[in-house]
Amino acid sequence: MSPTAVGALVGLVGGVGLCLVLWRVAARRITLSERIAPYLRERPRTSRLLAEAAQHTPFPTAERLLAPLVHDAGRVLERLGSSSVSIRRRLQLLGGSTTHDQFRTEQLMWGAVGLAVGTLLALTAGVVRGAPFVPLLVGVILCGLGGAVARDQLLTSQARRRQERMAQELPDVAELLALAVSAGEGPIGALERVSRTTHGELTGEVRRTLAEARSGTPLAVALENMAARTDEAAIARFAEGVSVALERGTPLADVLRAQAQDARESARRELMETGGKKELGMMVPVVFLVLPVTVVFAIFPGVAVLEVGL
Repeated sequence: MSPTAVGALVGLVGGVGLCLVLWRVAARRITLSERIAPYLRERPRTSRLLAEAAQHTPFPTAERLLAPLVHDAGRVLERLGSSSVSIRRRLQLLGGSTTHDQFRTEQLMWGAVGLAVGTLLALTAGVVRGAPFVPLLVGVILCGLGGAVARDQLLTSQARRRQERMAQELPDVAELLALAVSAGEGPIGALERVSRTTHGELTGEVRRTLAEARSGTPLAVALENMAARTDEAAIARFAEGVSVALERGTPLADVLRAQAQDARESARRELMETGGKKELGMMVPVVFLVLPVTVVFAIFPGVAVLEVGL
């Protein structure tokens, strides 16, 4: 492909893209529901001091102008990939302050980076190798989609690793809570002591539960909310067990010790299952690498002696 043709192709693609953007911006109309939404918004029932501060970009005007386009692109991504319900659930499991709209914006940015990389590779392949246009266009589109999918998979991986760290921290936290309650501390006092003396993902959830309890939520309800914010069965059983013990007056120290023992048994079972899977994986290098080398070292001297004798 000649440089003139490449330049014409790049100009055509850029012009078509600019026309599409301008057409979409001009075609965007504010709906009736969007016009009356500010006047019908429900007033918060709690103090605004407890609400998290909204995070804005350094360019608020650009944020307001691009927000409708980001919403439209988010709906397209929802049809192509994960649903909004799944994303909100994984963001909740991640425990960060990232909202659904912020994640969609990040996903679009990753897709734009993928498009840029794919375009650069396509131009390089077209100029150097003279590759046809259609495969290059398909490669660029796949690179853009790959960037968006990579951000979605990264969110899944981060949420899973956080849940695993919380499950690993559960036995120690339960033992410390049992010791504090046995020493005479109340439930909230024990949680405060553990939150001050430990660090980790589960400690962050304990601090969040304490914040809900201090804001007026009953401790049992705050613990149930903690159980709803996790996918780990051991942590959910722990929070629900403590909540039931508080409601029914069961000795809390005994419940905490039992929860810690159950968590350690569950971790031991998972470790044994992981060891069994790794054992099968370790057979691959033994069979295909170590065993052939051993056979070669055992047979080669005899083959060499036979060749010398002949």
